[in-house]
Amino acid sequence: MSAKPDADDEDGLRLDGYLPYRLSVASNAVSGLIARAYEDRFGLTVPQWRLLCVLAEDGQLSQVQIVARTVMDKVTVSRAAQGLVKRRLVGRSQNAADGRSQLLALTAEGRNLFAEIAPLALAYEAALIAGLAPEEVTLLKRLLMRLQSAAGQLAGETPSAPRLD
Repeated sequence: MSAKPDADDEDGLRLDGYLPYRLSVASNAVSGLIARAYEDRFGLTVPQWRLLCVLAEDGQLSQVQIVARTVMDKVTVSRAAQGLVKRRLVGRSQNAADGRSQLLALTAEGRNLFAEIAPLALAYEAALIAGLAPEEVTLLKRLLMRLQSAAGQLAGETPSAPRLD
């Protein structure tokens, strides 16, 4: 069973009913809201925030691992890392397993900042989903993971367990 688009076949493509467009608009609205909060209160960009989150969750990682985990491009991860290292929120150390790369990890100051920001992030999430029933939130997350997986398969990527950040 395949899902039919929102627009009638005879009408053709209608942007407001086009799912990729709706996803992009929703993502931009949410990212913009949160980016302003992180920038205004903490001086962080969204990529820097994501990098902080990943390091807080997963511990020490290489930039290649962060790229894979966050689905951000290498340049974005590199710039975010440079900014966080400059602010002493993230430290670099040599990767013993691969002498060509370095590992990034939160410093004590980075962990403290993450601990301060995390409740704000959770409050924004709670406010965004306040009008949804818990089962709707669960379904939405599951559907988003399925869409991410389908997009990856269409792009020729190897299937992996997608994560929502």
